[in-house]
Amino acid sequence: MARIKKGDLVEVITGRSQARGGDKGKQGRILEVQVEKNRVLVEGINFVTKHSRVGQSQRGTKTGGIETMEAPIHVSNVALVDPESKKPTRVGVRIEEVTKDGVTKTVRVRYAKKSGKDL
Repeated sequence: MARIKKGDLVEVITGRSQARGGDKGKQGRILEVQVEKNRVLVEGINFVTKHSRVGQSQRGTKTGGIETMEAPIHVSNVALVDPESKKPTRVGVRIEEVTKDGVTKTVRVRYAKKSGKDL
């Protein structure tokens, strides 16, 4: 089971501090998880400038120029945020048995190690 999923709130735990122009300590939602590369795309984190070629669209408007967009960050550099304390925490997996309509099913549930709350 994945410890970090799309839509989770995470905090950057490594890198340059915000005072020095980095992203350490910033929080954001995960937009995309790249499992094969072990990277995640976090909203508002790791901005890069991208230069695209100037062209023209069908109507004659100019396209291209300089854009700023988020770049992927390694999954080991982020930690999930505890829903209770709003601080970074580790993720645990607990196996529970759920009975629904007379059928017992085993389900894996993620939980925050600091508070014990389900995620």
